[in-house]
Amino acid sequence: MLHLNTLNGIAMNNTSKIRAIITGTTGMVGDGVLHECLLHPLVEAVLVINRKPCGISHPKLKEIIHEDFFNFSSIESQLSGYNACFFCLGVSSVGMKKEEYYKLTYTLTMHMAKTLSTLNPDMTFCYVSGAGTDSTEMGNSNWARVKGKTENDILGLFKNGFAFRPGFIKPTEGLKRAHKFYRYINWMFPVMVKFFPNTANTLREVGLAMIEIAKEGYEKKIIDPKDIRVLAKKAV
Repeated sequence: MLHLNTLNGIAMNNTSKIRAIITGTTGMVGDGVLHECLLHPLVEAVLVINRKPCGISHPKLKEIIHEDFFNFSSIESQLSGYNACFFCLGVSSVGMKKEEYYKLTYTLTMHMAKTLSTLNPDMTFCYVSGAGTDSTEMGNSNWARVKGKTENDILGLFKNGFAFRPGFIKPTEGLKRAHKFYRYINWMFPVMVKFFPNTANTLREVGLAMIEIAKEGYEKKIIDPKDIRVLAKKAV
């Protein structure tokens, strides 16, 4: 007999495997999330969609090289049958015009989200946002308002939608996508965890938390560093 866990009115089959779509795997966060998914026994299959190859080969992994993230018509037939999306694609607002940042953050994300919600309406969608995101969409910071609007519309689109707001992220040792400056500031991580526990996570924790939330759901929609830590412990 299958054991069902009900959370917030959503029934989840604990015996089912996770079939995840991951974006942003040529960046640090996406690379780390992919790494955890390939290692975890609950994850059955992973599809990554990139503009350039991620350089990883694995029996679980399928990669689609696709240039235009504003038009998925040519690959839409390959996007069905997945029950999770870990959306780790993002750009920095530094030096970018407001219109371009909006297009690459909100418009791009929502185009993919709407495509996937049509093809896989019950999927879990985890959107990597960031600490300081403005849910009111009315603050002084443009990037925080745009991220807040993206979060709000994702959560309105998916009944199993979640917004991840990690702060400082310690890269996974051995992975190649970490930004170079992390080697100079990693010493800060244990200090931040001890004195400011709601400001930092390991990249491994972020990946494990997404896996756990895809399996079991969670009572909160906005996932902060403390939540990430709690979820990650359950996924081990």
